[in-house]
Amino acid sequence: MLRSLSRPDVLVVTLAAAGIMMVTMGSRQSLGLFIGPIEATTGMGIASISLALAIGQFTWGAIQPVAGAVADRYGARAVLIGGLLILALGSAITPFVTSGFGLMISLGLLSAMGSGIGSFSVLIGAAAQRLPLESRGTASGVINAGGSFGQFVFAPILQKLIQGVGWMGAMWAMALMTLAALPLVGRLTRPVEGQVTHVHEEGGLKRAVGKAMTDRSYLLLHAGFFTCGFHIAFLVTHLPGEVNLCGLPPAVASWSLAIIGLANIFGSLYAGSCVAKYRSKYVLAAMYASRAVLIALYLMAPRTELTFYLFAAGLGFTWLATVPPTAAIVGKLFGIRYLATLFGLTLLSHQIGGFLGAYLGGLTISRFGDFGWMWYADIALAVLAAVINLPIREAPVEAKLAIA
Repeated sequence: MLRSLSRPDVLVVTLAAAGIMMVTMGSRQSLGLFIGPIEATTGMGIASISLALAIGQFTWGAIQPVAGAVADRYGARAVLIGGLLILALGSAITPFVTSGFGLMISLGLLSAMGSGIGSFSVLIGAAAQRLPLESRGTASGVINAGGSFGQFVFAPILQKLIQGVGWMGAMWAMALMTLAALPLVGRLTRPVEGQVTHVHEEGGLKRAVGKAMTDRSYLLLHAGFFTCGFHIAFLVTHLPGEVNLCGLPPAVASWSLAIIGLANIFGSLYAGSCVAKYRSKYVLAAMYASRAVLIALYLMAPRTELTFYLFAAGLGFTWLATVPPTAAIVGKLFGIRYLATLFGLTLLSHQIGGFLGAYLGGLTISRFGDFGWMWYADIALAVLAAVINLPIREAPVEAKLAIA
């Protein structure tokens, strides 16, 4: 599965990108653990905190095409360094926030911008420019798995820190961990043998975006990825609340998030290998359909620790494993010249769904006292996403390889 990454320079680029993803996604996907402690110590309501995190979901997506465009034009090094510094700053100032508006600035804007800049669009785009064609699918799976490993590592560590030194100390520790990722930027962005270079063409990016936004397959891909964002943001933000409603200890939530991350390591690697064997649209359709089945089974099961852990493992296998096939389709449709920008736009669609998943989850629990309607919406959207991926224009894998 990983044979295409055996060349040392290819492996270094891939692991550096995965390491940065581990930090940016690990911190971002663990923020739900802070909702209860922040509410208890500041008096902010869950709805206000959820709104700040929902804004963060949207900001994370909105910054990616911008960061991708800057990286495509000027290079990824300065972009990634800036992103890590902004992420660290957002985490560091959050303990000093005393209002919902301040939380929107620290977590909703700064942390989300920093995490988004150092995430999928820039990292996968930068790696693709430095990797041979046969390594890109597997590498995207490994990079994606880095984010999942970050969730597996960060969630239990941050939960322990919250319990041991308080949520403020945990936030400051998260800022320090972010700064520790800075040396990896140099490893990722240094030139390698066989690196793809491009001559800038005036208006090239504008033409590429214009062409993409009129492409039916690209728009269908956006619609499916919207659902993925809705699922992930709802769960990562409100899973601790769901665990609390079931009368289970907070550790169940942190370990569930960790299990999701662990399962997605394997799911991401498997998805990366599937990109080279099957049409990516079928891989995506199967993933979304499986989510509908898993959520339905969860709703019928007793609410025990084992149920949460099994649900987390099943859902985690496809959690962010949708990224490699989605990025592969964008690359097949438009090439890799502006991959960071065009995939960044796809991630914006993902995070519009994320905004709604996080915010509507907060409104639902505030109004109805549980998340019932959100689970039903999750099932309906998952089925819809599975169906709308099928008409995407994508040639058989064998034909594509022959053309390449």
